[in-house]
Amino acid sequence: MIAIVIASHGDLAKGLLQSATMIFGKQANVATVTFREQETSDDLMTKYQTVLSKFESTDSVLFLVDLWGGSPFAVASQIVSRHPDQMALLSGVNLPILMDTFTIRDQPLDKVVAHLESSGRKSIRHFEPKPRHEGD
Repeated sequence: MIAIVIASHGDLAKGLLQSATMIFGKQANVATVTFREQETSDDLMTKYQTVLSKFESTDSVLFLVDLWGGSPFAVASQIVSRHPDQMALLSGVNLPILMDTFTIRDQPLDKVVAHLESSGRKSIRHFEPKPRHEGD
């Protein structure tokens, strides 16, 4: 089963996990990492190393981060670059993507990543109410 690290600026990662837990229940091998304004990339690396040490060394790891190019992404990309066969990194995490990840995390990492890239595009939708007619 794929281990998941949700990382963000501020408490977004914690909020996403809390919301997903309300819907799916508690999940094993899921951790959050928050990046605070006063912290450095070194602090973030330490946080990542701490959560990774709690997973089994044989686990594949999927990093779900908030922003492409932000500090959580940049530091995670350094880690993933050293373990490309065992780890992957996706940006733009949101609640539908996280819940989707929970449902397919028993599949191979490359299939999960491909699926999430596709489903992530579909998770953003625009609601257009039908026009009201007089007398309705």
